[in-house]
Amino acid sequence: MKRLQAALFAALVAVALIPHSAAAWTRSPATTFATLPAGATPPEGITADAAGNIYVTTFGFPASGPTTTPGQLIVFDHAGRVIRQVEIAGASPHLLGLAFNPVTGDLLVLDFGAAKVLKVDPHSGASTVFADIGNGAGLNALTFDSSGNVYISDSFNGTIWRTGKSGGAAVAWVTSPLLTTTGKPPFGANGLAFNRAGTALLVTNTGDDAVITIPVSNGSPGAAAVLTYGVNGADGLLVDEADNLWVVANQSDEVVVLDPTGKVIAKVGDFGGIDHRGAAIGLLFPASLVASGQFIYVTNLVLDTRLFGFPTVDSQWTAQVTRYTVSKINRHLPPVRGGDDD
Repeated sequence: MKRLQAALFAALVAVALIPHSAAAWTRSPATTFATLPAGATPPEGITADAAGNIYVTTFGFPASGPTTTPGQLIVFDHAGRVIRQVEIAGASPHLLGLAFNPVTGDLLVLDFGAAKVLKVDPHSGASTVFADIGNGAGLNALTFDSSGNVYISDSFNGTIWRTGKSGGAAVAWVTSPLLTTTGKPPFGANGLAFNRAGTALLVTNTGDDAVITIPVSNGSPGAAAVLTYGVNGADGLLVDEADNLWVVANQSDEVVVLDPTGKVIAKVGDFGGIDHRGAAIGLLFPASLVASGQFIYVTNLVLDTRLFGFPTVDSQWTAQVTRYTVSKINRHLPPVRGGDDD
């Protein structure tokens, strides 16, 4: 009897240790798409053109400390080969979001260090000031409505700024306590994108690990509300064809995919160590993302937050990185079983 009991106990333990498909994510891997040229600082902003070329901007904060040279624009073809690398004229070293206006075709780049929006020639790097927001703004990401109006997140003032498609004076379109933070990293409003119908603007709050929704009616905003909490370091954001939200979690080295109600339906990508070149494998402090073709492209900011006075779980890994990369993830979402499928 004792032998039978022992065998039964062992069998029950074995069953308990079998992974349950409804309780685990099947992760699509993040693989290296491109490596920035030697000497470039870590990339943060990212966008794509109609031909599938990928554009990134440099943030100017390698582990060795901030740089003083103007920020760069680096362009890759669809195979990850460098097409060109140019300094953005008149820019500070610290650049964040960038995107092509779908109405005018202008390439806009956010100069985080100078609190300005720059209109940039994507070939030469020549620039003009599109909007000078100033006032201690922490300009982070931008998006557009169907008329080409520009919406810019301000991580420090809890504000979404708005300009017309030709730039000029920016107005505070929304200011809300939900767009500020006392957390770490100390960035409130960050990634932003409209839903497919244009009836809501979705905004990440990095320090609060939150996604915020702002209803929109005839171009006017309603009151900001929390869609969900729990995305660890919610950073870049995009909305796909099904209105799913792909949210970069910079503190857990993954991309979290939410359905329109805020329910998580996938977690993709992960960190896999440092390779022989000194580059991150997979995702390491990922920041921004863009969809092009069958892939999602993600910048690896690999930010050593000890430069700003606080350590995070990735800090010691980021300090080992000497070459900076952009990763890619297949856009096809892996299946996840729900409770009704058990």
